[in-house]
Amino acid sequence: MINSQVNDYYRSYFGAYFADYLKDKKRQDTRLNCIMIIFIVSVLLVSFCLSKPIFAKTDTGPDKIANTGQEIYIQKNFEENIKNKYAGSYITFPYSGVAHIKRVKYINSKPIRINIVELNTKVNPYLKIKPQTASDNLNSKRTVRKIAQKEQSIIAINGGFFKPNTGVPLGALMIDGEVLTGPIFNRVGIAIYEDGNNTSFKMDNIHFDIKAYSSNNVLNIDNINQPRILSTYTLMYTSDWGDYSPPPPKNGYNMVIRDNQVIKISANPVKIEQNDIVIQSSKEKISKIGKDKEIKIEIKLQENLQGATHIIGAGPYLVKNSQIYVDYKEQKLQAISGKNPRSAIGYDSKGSFYIVTIDGRESTSVGMTLYELARLMKNIGCEYAMNFDGGSSSAMYIKGKIVNNAVNSEGIPVSNALVVNEINPNELQISSINRQI
Repeated sequence: MINSQVNDYYRSYFGAYFADYLKDKKRQDTRLNCIMIIFIVSVLLVSFCLSKPIFAKTDTGPDKIANTGQEIYIQKNFEENIKNKYAGSYITFPYSGVAHIKRVKYINSKPIRINIVELNTKVNPYLKIKPQTASDNLNSKRTVRKIAQKEQSIIAINGGFFKPNTGVPLGALMIDGEVLTGPIFNRVGIAIYEDGNNTSFKMDNIHFDIKAYSSNNVLNIDNINQPRILSTYTLMYTSDWGDYSPPPPKNGYNMVIRDNQVIKISANPVKIEQNDIVIQSSKEKISKIGKDKEIKIEIKLQENLQGATHIIGAGPYLVKNSQIYVDYKEQKLQAISGKNPRSAIGYDSKGSFYIVTIDGRESTSVGMTLYELARLMKNIGCEYAMNFDGGSSSAMYIKGKIVNNAVNSEGIPVSNALVVNEINPNELQISSINRQI
């Protein structure tokens, strides 16, 4: 009930109409009900608009939320599986789909420090694995850290064998479909396939079929960009080798081919210009094919590995078809069979890729033999595994740091490495080019 003083107050400020309204309770109730209805309707309209913005792209919103949830679920499932698999080890997850495991194993009461990276390209399809050289020239060396930083890689491990004095890789090396070096002693290598978002692997003894064709002759070439092992070999060199070819064998010649044309034949080392090819062989073979003037080179990878994007060779095998298989005698690697620091890689059919280093040559970690390493690789799940260069070369790089106890804390400069990059999703190709080499 509004008293007379209040009525006088409102009449003086708002006029007689408003004062009369305040005295009429029925009119007040009617107006109040209307105001309440308008207020409730307004609140409902505002709530609806806030829950569904006018300018939102509602057709893509739910899918994006669902995909994010699925990615989180897959990563959590990956992490739980890793924790169960490596129970008792020190485990970190530096990137999506990547686990770093540190553990100590005892063999005959002797300690061995082990670093394992297990990554899964199905969990994180943006992980790309490939070999890399120390520089554009094969005659060069860098530490694993510097190779990784040059390529902006998140993970790296030293790769295949190399000549210590020059850095030339001693084994098969193919990067982005370009053959840089050929295999030696029929050693094993890993072929990496990239098909859009999908990455897969094959492991086998590597062989390149290299031929020089002229109108009247065919010359079989034994290897590319490798030091001479036998005087009877016919070798091919490109500008990747360096500025000059090696000297030919006794009574042999170097033949320079540019744009499929023979431009020079010499008994001395020759300068190799960009895109030149030098064939080095006996005087008889060079003279026979060189007289035709026009020569074409063909390089083919063995049939079961065709279509590979990258290849890196080393050896020996450690695991083959899920069984321990150490063929170090066949691959002429007897000198490395004792207890040493080790580097190795492997994979399984579920998309997991394994990168392993073993510390050695110290009282707190004595290293492993090839057979001990093979048992480890099989036990952690590898269906195929191979040994990389070890000893002073062994170094594992993760997220800016060398994580194993490498020589001089960095490892020695090496010729090549296997690196892992995490690419931008927008850079993924829809499909890959089938390379027929």
